[in-house]
Amino acid sequence: MFKFNIENETSPLQAVILGTANSNGPTPKLSECYDPKSMEHVKAGTYPKEVDMIKEMDEVSEVFKKHNVTVYRPTIIENYNQIFSRDIGFVIEDKFIRANILPDRDREIHAIDHILKTFNSDCIFELPEEAHVEGGDVMPWGDYIFVGTYSGDDYPDYITARTNMDAVMALQELFPDKMVKSFELRKSNTDAKNNALHLDCCFQPIGTNKAIIHKNGFLVEKEYQFLVDLFGKENIFEITKEEMYNMNSNVFSISPEVIISEKNFTRLNSWLRAQGFNVEEVNYSEIAKQEGLLRCSTLPLIRE
Repeated sequence: MFKFNIENETSPLQAVILGTANSNGPTPKLSECYDPKSMEHVKAGTYPKEVDMIKEMDEVSEVFKKHNVTVYRPTIIENYNQIFSRDIGFVIEDKFIRANILPDRDREIHAIDHILKTFNSDCIFELPEEAHVEGGDVMPWGDYIFVGTYSGDDYPDYITARTNMDAVMALQELFPDKMVKSFELRKSNTDAKNNALHLDCCFQPIGTNKAIIHKNGFLVEKEYQFLVDLFGKENIFEITKEEMYNMNSNVFSISPEVIISEKNFTRLNSWLRAQGFNVEEVNYSEIAKQEGLLRCSTLPLIRE
């Protein structure tokens, strides 16, 4: 039996679930899209092709293998989008939490049952039904668990609002020794440039003390300021609205020194290298058309 272990976002990675684009299904109808960016590309006729997305994900798999990371893949469900494995669950400490995700996507979680069976079943948890949560909103970081949320009365009106305050409270109960810090995110069903689908779409810690952030992704300025104060302005890379739209904060850390990033993120990648990071550049621009990138398509199970 393996043991789950995730204390933060960047410790050396040992095992990860990478989603799959195989048998991704046809281009969805507008009514079947879960986010405004996918809608944009459906309307424009530029929605990504399965063959291109498979190629991009294989590229990431090769980077993991290069760094001696064990890569698990979901069981393929025919004609079903299984790219964004981060949404379906997450690990904090030695616990795996199954996410309560959009009902249309609940088959995804069962496609990783064969992987979870190799871990201790006593460490697999599910939050109460009313606690909506997706892994893109949850970030363990030392004493903190950062959680992106939306608590407006119009929460049910937003298909882009994925994690609620019930989940924040449930996580605090499950991890009483941690400080669960929530952040209100800007939501839009129709405008991808004004929509932070998850916390990792506008913020991510990297290295041991640095972060990537986009101020406008946060609804409450003092919550954004909390992160600036915590990491220090000199340790933060501020991304523009266009860079957030292109998912610049959604890179992925293999270790405190090694980051997988999209090759078109030229400004970010130059800054990362100037900070001493080893940047593994990959092609991921087709995946990005669905408002998700590298962190969204990976579910870390074990870090050192």
